[in-house]
Amino acid sequence: MLLKRDLDARYKGALLGKLWPLINQAVQIVIYTVVFSTIMVAHVDMPGLNNSRLGFGVWLFTGLLPWIGFAGGISASATSVVSQPNFVKKIVFPLPLLPVVPVITAIIESLFGMVPLLIVVVAITHKLHPTILLLPIVWVVQALFTIGLAYVAAAITVYLRDIPQSIATILNVWFYLTPIIYPLSTLPAPVRKFVQFANPLTAFIDVYRDLILAGRIRDPAVLLSAGIWTLVVFTIGFTLYRRLQVAFADVL
Repeated sequence: MLLKRDLDARYKGALLGKLWPLINQAVQIVIYTVVFSTIMVAHVDMPGLNNSRLGFGVWLFTGLLPWIGFAGGISASATSVVSQPNFVKKIVFPLPLLPVVPVITAIIESLFGMVPLLIVVVAITHKLHPTILLLPIVWVVQALFTIGLAYVAAAITVYLRDIPQSIATILNVWFYLTPIIYPLSTLPAPVRKFVQFANPLTAFIDVYRDLILAGRIRDPAVLLSAGIWTLVVFTIGFTLYRRLQVAFADVL
């Protein structure tokens, strides 16, 4: 019910309603494909895309999808507690649900981009890898990782209202530290290893590209890294949130 309310609120009064996420994602994939594949003529070493002029734009958009869900969820969840004091002070309510809702909403919106992406992939490669059936597992792991960070952001924001603004700055830096607009192979070897295993978003983005574009997991260690990061981050985030939530009503 909370998820439905959140989605309805975002598009209330809009003529096209919940079609807007699909439209926005479709426009993005067209822009990235045209700019990077025909104007800048960038190339990427990915099976099935090497001989395509449109390959880099598709590769880039595939990496953007998990980032859109992650960044949107973290940004919205930071104020999920302070913006809903009634749930905290006036009724008996499972407070750990509050940061979860904007995360799931953001991931659902990002997944609208899967429709135009898969259409373009089929048009370019003339095939659709069965490995895309494994994507729901990745979405669950990504959601748990994002929720772990969302718990931290939402809990600390109750006591320190600068957190939402600082998150925007952190995400800007994090974006360029993640191989979204550039291939990981272009980095020097020591930096590449650090980005690959110390940055959990690298793992999610690589797995997205492997399952959708390559049809296989090229480096299982990356998938293991994503699982370990998710377990650690979710455990820490949930524990911190539960400890701090006892004073939410007093602070708000």
